[in-house]
Amino acid sequence: MVRLILRRIASWFVMIVVATNVTYLLASWFLDPRSNYRDTRPAPTEARIDQALAPYNLDPTVPLAVRWWHWITGIVTRWDWGSSPTGSSVNAEIGYRALTSAELVLLASVLSVVIGVALGVVSALHQYRPSDRILQAMSVVLYNVPTVVAALLLVLGAIRINDAVGHRVFFVTGDSSPDVTGFLPTLGDRVAHLILPTICLTILGYVGYHLTQRSLLLDTINADFVRTARATGLTRSQAVRRHALRASLIPTATSVAFSIPAIFTGAVLTESIFGWHGMGEYFSVTLNRNDVHGVVAVAAFGALMTAIGAILADIATAFLDPRVRL
Repeated sequence: MVRLILRRIASWFVMIVVATNVTYLLASWFLDPRSNYRDTRPAPTEARIDQALAPYNLDPTVPLAVRWWHWITGIVTRWDWGSSPTGSSVNAEIGYRALTSAELVLLASVLSVVIGVALGVVSALHQYRPSDRILQAMSVVLYNVPTVVAALLLVLGAIRINDAVGHRVFFVTGDSSPDVTGFLPTLGDRVAHLILPTICLTILGYVGYHLTQRSLLLDTINADFVRTARATGLTRSQAVRRHALRASLIPTATSVAFSIPAIFTGAVLTESIFGWHGMGEYFSVTLNRNDVHGVVAVAAFGALMTAIGAILADIATAFLDPRVRL
């Protein structure tokens, strides 16, 4: 198992290197950092713009191969992912926004999986009963609610509660308060800012796991190995818990692992509405500002998260399925 994981890590490392370099070439061809300066007044000349971009290794008059060499050597020797067209450090942005997104995304992901799988099991064990129909109806309705609508409804509801109580119970925007100091007050403030966006991501994220886990478990309950387990004297709940649920969790575990990169970079709307300055917002900002180095760093981060998700999927599959371990 260890050798398999090491081989997977090596292959994914090669994939990350290739994908990152290809992204750099494509971003350099299609993004135009000059456009960030053309809207200023008085409008600078093209020569002045190129001169301003030169310190950041973004001068389009320099051959692409030369710019790529400076960029890749900076990463290898100094772990420097470059600068934006305005001079801000990509390293600082990625480090801050990755941690900010992790606080929001990981908590919401865990809650979505736990709630979705639990409701899927309940629905499958009570198929076509009132509890199953109610849970399915709720999930179908939430599945068709756009992220913007759900987030705005939460914001409006939180504002109404704050007005009714007379003081701020929920924070509707931002990831922290600037005037809070001290470890415990800062921790409490951070948790308070997490509540609404976490609820938004959770109620929209659990639906897929609920409906998928219900279908998978229903397919597994009537499998031959489950009937064999029942024949050995196990009760229905014991057979489901020890055998059927374990087998049905394999596709869910794989889905969760591979959803990690999409969750990190895909929560653009949620982060924008709640003013949460994470990777989703940064991905949108880098594209709008033609930030070549920022776009490449986000792509590399996404590739890294994909690799981590794939390795976690292999580990989860081996843990759940003894045939893989053998």
